[in-house]
Order: sequence, then structure tokens, then C-alpha cells
Amino acid sequence: MAEIRSFDTGTPARFLCIESAPFAENTWCLFGGRAGGCVLIDPGFEPQAVIDAVDSRGLVPEMILLTHGHSDHIAGNAAVRGRWPQALIAIGRRDADKLLDPQKNLSAAFGIGLTSPAADRLLDDGERIEAAGFAIEVAEIPGHSIGHVVFILAGRPAIVIGGDVLFRGSIGRTDFPDGDHAALVRGIRERLYSLPDDTLVLPGHGDPTTIGHERRTNPFT
Repeated sequence: MAEIRSFDTGTPARFLCIESAPFAENTWCLFGGRAGGCVLIDPGFEPQAVIDAVDSRGLVPEMILLTHGHSDHIAGNAAVRGRWPQALIAIGRRDADKLLDPQKNLSAAFGIGLTSPAADRLLDDGERIEAAGFAIEVAEIPGHSIGHVVFILAGRPAIVIGGDVLFRGSIGRTDFPDGDHAALVRGIRERLYSLPDDTLVLPGHGDPTTIGHERRTNPFT
């Protein structure tokens, strides 16, 4: 059963975290910008819990942002899009083919054969998105998957919605067909560890952390 938590960042950006089985994947709902609007990041395998959490707060998703195309991060796309047809699906350009290919999104290995609606928007490194009253920067950090992106909200503290790049005390797996351990570590050091110590990291699995904590203590970087 999905676990739902609220997360106060100390900024106007507020988050709900819906953790779904079977991979304890975090779906993040960003709100607090434009009244009634929100952004969903990585809808997982329990989309009804996501839909109920968003509906119960009177929010309407303006966009569905995907950090990457692995099945546990895209499984809820069809159901969420069915509830809110106006919500655009956006993913890094080099991971877009995973949405339509069960082999590439790894669901075939579990006997599921999952696919998602196609992307409405392909994201490139350095691009800026405006959604639900927030300006969101896209940073491509490959390694866990070839087209993995993270989403950065400027502010004090800054916030990184990081998917499967950097975890509390760990990093994303790189043993998938398009994984690259060296690229992942390099991306973390160059793109994330250059951010201020108090930058919040909201990962795709596990508990939030900060850049400073991971720079000082993460044994994998």
C-alpha cells in the first residue's frame, strides 16, 4: 500500500511524496506556486494513490516530468494522463524511447510488458521549464540510464528532484544495458556537488538528503 508524506522545504515549493510498491519508488508532487496547479514527477506503480492524493488537495497537474524511462518511474503515466489529459508528459530526449519499449524500460524482465503514452515534450540539458508557477532547470546526468535528467529549483535552499542519480548514502545502479558508472559519478561531482551544501535532494527512492551531506559522506562518489 502506498505511503504518502508531506515535505516542507522551507520555500514556497511544497511536496507530497507517494511511495509505491514494489520498488519503494518516490512519486513527487510539487505545488505551492500557481494556485491549484502542481507538477507530478515520476508516477509509479500505484497511480491511484497518486490520483487520490492530488485530488484530495484540490490540485491539478500541469505537467508530468520524468527523470528517466525505467518502468518503476513511468508505470503510472497512463492512469495519471487518463485522469488529467491536459498534463503534458516530458522526459529527457535520450530516454524517450523507453516509454514505448518494454525491453528498454526493463518491465519485460519482470513479465509485465509495460508501456506509457509517448512524450509530448523532449527535454535537453540546460533547458528551463515553467510549470505550476515554478521555473525548473533540466540537467542531464547519464549513467543510471543514458538520458537521465534531474530537475533543479533555484532558491535558498535550492532543490534537486533527482530520480535515481544520488541517494542518501548511495547512487543509482549502473548495471543496466545503457548504464555507465564513470559517467554517473562524474555527473554527480560536476553537476550536483557544485551546488550549495544546503541544497535539498529529493531522490527517486529513500529519504531526502542534502548536497553537503552527500559530498562529505557518500562512499560511492
